[in-house]
Amino acid sequence: MRWKLCPNDAWKTVSVLKVNGRLFTLILSTALLLFSKPILAWQEPVYTDWPQFRGPNGSGICKTRGLPDEFGPDKNVVWKTSLPTGHSSPVLTEDHIFLTACDQEKLLTICLNRKNGDIIWRKEAPRPRKEKIDNRNNPASPSPVTDGKQVYIFFPDFGLLAYDFEGKELWRFPLGPFNNGYGMGASPIVVNDRVILVCDQNTDSYIIAVEKNTGQVVWKTERPEAKTGHSTPIVYSPKEGETQILVPGSFLLIAYSAETGEKLWWVGGLSFEMKSTPVILDDILYINGYATSMNQPGQQVKIPSFTEALAKYDADGNGEFIKKELPEESPYDFFSFVDLEGDGILDAEDWNFFQAALASLNGMLAIRLGGSGDMSDSNMVWQYRRSVPQLPSPLIYKNVLYMLNDGGMVTTFKPDNGEVIKRARIRDVGTKFYASPVASDDKVFIISLRGRVSVLKSDGNLDVVTINDLKEQCYATPAISEGRIYIRTVKTLYCFGLDD
Repeated sequence: MRWKLCPNDAWKTVSVLKVNGRLFTLILSTALLLFSKPILAWQEPVYTDWPQFRGPNGSGICKTRGLPDEFGPDKNVVWKTSLPTGHSSPVLTEDHIFLTACDQEKLLTICLNRKNGDIIWRKEAPRPRKEKIDNRNNPASPSPVTDGKQVYIFFPDFGLLAYDFEGKELWRFPLGPFNNGYGMGASPIVVNDRVILVCDQNTDSYIIAVEKNTGQVVWKTERPEAKTGHSTPIVYSPKEGETQILVPGSFLLIAYSAETGEKLWWVGGLSFEMKSTPVILDDILYINGYATSMNQPGQQVKIPSFTEALAKYDADGNGEFIKKELPEESPYDFFSFVDLEGDGILDAEDWNFFQAALASLNGMLAIRLGGSGDMSDSNMVWQYRRSVPQLPSPLIYKNVLYMLNDGGMVTTFKPDNGEVIKRARIRDVGTKFYASPVASDDKVFIISLRGRVSVLKSDGNLDVVTINDLKEQCYATPAISEGRIYIRTVKTLYCFGLDD
């Protein structure tokens, strides 16, 4: 996905060469690109597959035509298949669909025939424990990822597994237990010959790369800055230099070397708890992060430093806090959330995280990619600090940036400068949104928890073409490919399309 640069005033700077007695006029395009203001023209992406969460590189878009505007349980259904519960999103190959589920106590990987929805195989993963999760989460929340030959699965209650397309287990790699307050949510990705997984949690966060054919650890990098989070990483391949893995986390966007796991560069300014997956356009990354309703400019809550707090609240003088030593009012009622070790005690590390979290800001950020070391001062392009989502990820389509907050407020931007095009609430569809928007065929699809799918025009003005009711709750983000949209509700996987 990229923009074409179409320089203004291309006729103004010319040079004349004399070759073999003839005169030739040359446009100095390099100078124009440097000194003239470009016009940004959208190019349709070339992606056609959907191999991971939110499709190619987490973008939420692919190239196809003929998607239906109207669909439902009995309308434009190519096929539908009943499934056990799970929040993972479907991923696609040419002939297969993969997703995960939790059937009572069983953790399942399910492979379906993409043409007719028949279940080809179901494989049960080990479940040595049950992680504590938020009621909005699910033991089968992370989405699979496929390289077109194998499929890779992450269950927080076990770890990583790999299967071939016939359902043969190739390897397994136990991980955890984890201590993320909401439960783990990030999905694995494949980069070259490696499976990459970000494990952000209250303590001991890390990113790990394993060899995709053997499950052997290639590298593992600690992420001490990250205290909680759920963001699935994306990949950045600069024109020059090595492939990078971009990870939003507590307070920082960090770029890691895909080859070695080395921390290459980073940008501050993110909120303390990141959940969405970023998108890239023309070497600019866009990411939204939400902390609390208090974290708006001018509304951040300030608390004393740890040393000051000890002098004020540490009744027994032991250099740490238990809950009854602190005031009962807000923000000290966040005690259990910032008790990172879960031991009923706040030490200096807990308190410093507490202080930084309350000072962080919600926001949609546009960040220029690349550099070395701390790029916070130079790489921030623009910021927007209003009605920011917790869970839904941003979308860029047809040169419009879409941001859907959890309550149904949609904001569209001009991605180059952050100018707001439109803000509006999607009405009559429900009040909660967990799935991320996706787009193709000049349509933007937005799904509420209630299972109502709004189809918007792709001009950024938020005109609703139609609203379709699936009549079941929906947590998962849809997949799109070859004139079909695949939507998972809590009970069913649908394939919608127009008649051939």
